[in-house]
Amino acid sequence: MKKNLTALMAGLVFGLGLTVSQMVNPDKVLSFLDIFGSWDPSLAFVMGSALAVTAVGYFVAGKRETPLFAEKFEIPGKREIDAPLAIGAVLFGIGWGLVGLCPGPAISALSLGGFKVIGFFAAMAGGMAIFQFTKRYWAGES
Repeated sequence: MKKNLTALMAGLVFGLGLTVSQMVNPDKVLSFLDIFGSWDPSLAFVMGSALAVTAVGYFVAGKRETPLFAEKFEIPGKREIDAPLAIGAVLFGIGWGLVGLCPGPAISALSLGGFKVIGFFAAMAGGMAIFQFTKRYWAGES
């Protein structure tokens, strides 16, 4: 129960942060990405703050033997860059640059509605389903 409540609270804080910082506003994000046009650097502060909070989190986690609400820490150990990672990063960047949304803000922005957000979310969900299907197909699990 503690683990689920903690996950819910973390998700709510994350969604609130995305909304307050306007990361759920595709026009704001696209203005941030338009470095050669009408660039809006305000989201750089949001990203810098997120990196600072993450650094503190990793520092604190490194000092503890176990997490507060789980049996063990689940810190990614993979360090190499492989084709799936590179392809995923490129697709993520293309989607973010074309629409101004990525998965976290898209889920938060669903509460705001609008065709752009709903269309992006549907395409994202479809892409995830296609990935799962092709992953099973290539692994021979079809």
